[in-house]
Amino acid sequence: MQLFRFLFAAFLFVAVSAPAQSLKGKRLLVFSKTAGFRHASISQGKQLFLQIAASERCKVDTTEDAGFFTPEKLEPYDVVVFLSTTGDVLNAAQQSAFQEYIRSGKSFLGIHAATDTEYDWPWFNQLVGGYFKDHPKPQTASFINLDSNHPATKFWPAVFSRFEEIYNIKSLQKDRLHFVLAVDETSYTGGNMDGFHPMAWCHTFEGGRAFYTALGHHPETYSDADFRQHILGALQWLLQS
Repeated sequence: MQLFRFLFAAFLFVAVSAPAQSLKGKRLLVFSKTAGFRHASISQGKQLFLQIAASERCKVDTTEDAGFFTPEKLEPYDVVVFLSTTGDVLNAAQQSAFQEYIRSGKSFLGIHAATDTEYDWPWFNQLVGGYFKDHPKPQTASFINLDSNHPATKFWPAVFSRFEEIYNIKSLQKDRLHFVLAVDETSYTGGNMDGFHPMAWCHTFEGGRAFYTALGHHPETYSDADFRQHILGALQWLLQS
């Protein structure tokens, strides 16, 4: 019955899949500034994006300098990645520049603690889709593939197991989002989202695109082939015209 509820929920959202988009020649800015908890996996996350740059023939810059968030400096990038950012990382002028960037038709990718960021900025809540609430201890759980056609999830079976730090999410913008991955709360201890517990989603927003995945806590995750394909698929979706 629990699995049926998850699968039924998937049909409530409009399909957003399309042929894979090449990353060749695209530019990505990976931003990992932290003003709160700092994940040990950030270094491995940066390395993953540099590996993607080499294999996909795109350009990746990594920074923890919020000074990059000006209209002029953001303009060359096709995607800005928030890699486990935490806390209040942008001032008012930088926030305005990022809003302008998204409204120009560019894209945002949030990974893991990106939802533990900018709690006092309502626009960011709408962009990223929700905020981190809390989490139980990392454990193995059953994950549900809600969209077998989406490039970020199409390679996973309908149900599969992963070891992860599983975020509970608050202020979830449920009506705005297309959910592509969820976790079965009956398969582990500590879930508190009343049965439907999304773990990755995407949407179009104010002219741009946004994708968020709650996966990515552990350093070893970033050398996992499935997680790499998950991130690569998210980028392909974000870069669709």
